[in-house]
Amino acid sequence: MKTKMGLHEKENKAVKELGDAINTAIESSAVVADALEHLRRLGYEADLNVKLEIRLQEVEEPIEEPLESVELELTEEDLRTLRRMKIRVDD
Repeated sequence: MKTKMGLHEKENKAVKELGDAINTAIESSAVVADALEHLRRLGYEADLNVKLEIRLQEVEEPIEEPLESVELELTEEDLRTLRRMKIRVDD
């Protein structure tokens, strides 16, 4: 059964998970927290509204590989960013 947006329940769940993950990343970002604190020190309180628009483009053959088979090349900056987001990367 398709929903109002024309997506199946499985796709809606995946899009919601992505939105939640982005929201969590913003909330737990040390960079965002530092910028908000800087505004507070200047005498302002930020009212932050972020609009998230996710568009999906269907691919001919969905990739359904297990995560173990994916190899990433991460720079030191990538690793620092992931650590700030409290994401652990196993070697």
